[in-house]
Amino acid sequence: MKLSRPARRATLVVHVAASAGWLGLTLGLLALGITATTTGAAVTVEASVRAMKLFADWLLLPVAFLTLVSGLVLSLGTPWGLARHRWVYIKFWLTLATITATVFALRPGVGSAVTAVSAGGPLPDAGDVLFGPIVSLSAYLFMTVISVLKPWGLTRRGRRLREQMSAGQRSVREKPRGQKISAAAQKPVDAERASQTA
Repeated sequence: MKLSRPARRATLVVHVAASAGWLGLTLGLLALGITATTTGAAVTVEASVRAMKLFADWLLLPVAFLTLVSGLVLSLGTPWGLARHRWVYIKFWLTLATITATVFALRPGVGSAVTAVSAGGPLPDAGDVLFGPIVSLSAYLFMTVISVLKPWGLTRRGRRLREQMSAGQRSVREKPRGQKISAAAQKPVDAERASQTA
């Protein structure tokens, strides 16, 4: 499956916007968590954890899934591939890990903090409202850096595919003189790099 240029650009815009939104939400959660753990006012603590719950329940997962789906479409619809380059592969698994952590750690932690504070008690554990945003923010910043730098080169699968493409290109060049070569075969096989820079 190859995306057309307009579709690729539209998907890229969606992916970047969703990723930036996810990063912004995490920064907001961290700011609210720091406020909840450092303030002495019970009203401020309750308002902070309630706002965190609102973000976690209604915004985080939709934005996270939009980031995941648009990233999958981009990787599968372009020469980058899902398992050809190490940075794409690592980003995919980190995205899955952070979504899983949001579902099974961050949201339940914030929910228990809201329950405790709403009952008139103190914040049960600062880690419930701080640990999730700190880990998530670290993961998103790391994914942003590798998206820009694109380090580590090809995976084993990527190297194998590149070797196959190179072998196909050599076999086209080595055809006997009298044999007709189709127009499609005459095009450079290494169109991968050209489409990546587009």
